[in-house]
Amino acid sequence: MGTKYIQLCCNRNLHTVRKMSIDIGGMRIRYKDREETFLEKHLVSKEPFGQFKVWFEEACSRKEILEPNAMCLATATKDGQPSARFVLCKGYGKDGFKFFTNYESRKAKELEENPKVAATFYWEILNRSVRIEGDVEKLSEEESIKYFHSRPVPSQIAACTSYQSSPIESRDVLCEREKVLEAEYMIPEKLIPKPAFWGGYLIRPRSVEFWQGQRDRLHDRIKFRKPKEGEVPDEKLLHQGEDGWVFERLSP
Repeated sequence: MGTKYIQLCCNRNLHTVRKMSIDIGGMRIRYKDREETFLEKHLVSKEPFGQFKVWFEEACSRKEILEPNAMCLATATKDGQPSARFVLCKGYGKDGFKFFTNYESRKAKELEENPKVAATFYWEILNRSVRIEGDVEKLSEEESIKYFHSRPVPSQIAACTSYQSSPIESRDVLCEREKVLEAEYMIPEKLIPKPAFWGGYLIRPRSVEFWQGQRDRLHDRIKFRKPKEGEVPDEKLLHQGEDGWVFERLSP
């Protein structure tokens, strides 16, 4: 009798688990309605940085978006093995997009042998994404030092503590390094020297795509890019932009 009861309970639990399993293929959210399309006439700039500024500032104004400057950075080895991770964009303008990291990390080593990168911003609450492709270069040591000292002291100590991407025995190793540095530098007005293995990068984009999701899945995609040699905009498929850019609409 006890065995039958246990078996019945197991069957019921299995049935419950099956009923509660998530249908990933059926997961969808409602995007914007048709009257909220993103058309060429809605561009506030005929080059990508002005358009990015408007979208980014709107994302910053939404309290639901905790880190609007978070971007997924994709790198690859010289033989094409990709990897991706989130970093924080710490500056943007007509020269490109800036971020800072450890120069001995996996990403930095990949950037050393293959400077081509991609980065993506995604602001779910706005149903918007910005995709960037380009080449990366190191920022000057002066700019890296200036930004390093603008960070909170604990963040500066953390940058000195971690030899990013290298294996460690346990978290205790990091905590011990941190304690040593805190004892030395958690003193008013004592400057923490920027470690030589830490600094910034600039992504110089070749293309910047603005994506806005639509309810009917006919998403809007407007892409700015550098024109190919001899390419002339026809103002139908390819439009003349500003500052050496052209733009086009892509199928979703």
